Amino acid sequence: MTLKTAEEGKEYIIQRIETDDEEMDAFLFSLGCYSGEPITVISHLKGGCVVSIKDGRYNIDNQLAEAIIV
Repeated sequence: MTLKTAEEGKEYIIQRIETDDEEMDAFLFSLGCYSGEPITVISHLKGGCVVSIKDGRYNIDNQLAEAIIV
């Protein structure tokens, strides 16, 4: 399941990141978004979703949401 289809308010563990773009991989890693980390979808928006990773909240677009497998 990807973050785009994840349920709001439920905590998930990131299984893997599926992307061919090294910059996107590095960006997600800098946010603390990597395998084994807990992530929570706060809300779904038209162009993406708001997620909580560690102590931060981030608005990520649909492309990034589809790359994160939980």
